[in-house]
Amino acid sequence: GKGGIGKSTVVSNLSVLFARSGKRVLQCGCDPKADSCFSIVNGDVVTVMDRWMEIGEKDIRLEHCLMKGNYAVDAIEVGGPQPGTGCAGRGITKAFELVGDPDSLRERYDVILFDVLGDVVCGE
Repeated sequence: GKGGIGKSTVVSNLSVLFARSGKRVLQCGCDPKADSCFSIVNGDVVTVMDRWMEIGEKDIRLEHCLMKGNYAVDAIEVGGPQPGTGCAGRGITKAFELVGDPDSLRERYDVILFDVLGDVVCGE
């Protein structure tokens, strides 16, 4: 969707509503700006890309990237390269590699919400 129209706000509010109704919720922010989960985790955001650079590609696991948010919402924020320095899709791809088999998430969560960016722009 178009940037700046409130997708992240809607996703965060839905995450809280589902969690307050007793659902196990995972919110996945897929924007290089890493701002989807900001309000859920009270501003203490660590991205998949941050952890990937810190821990290394071979050793990183989903648990390294999960953040505990308000109302027991689990959150993961993909992040990405600085604007114009790479492809935002790389972070999204890495996040899906971490998740692995989607069935494992279905066993762990009742609701999984993805907050996606409007477009994926890749630079040289």
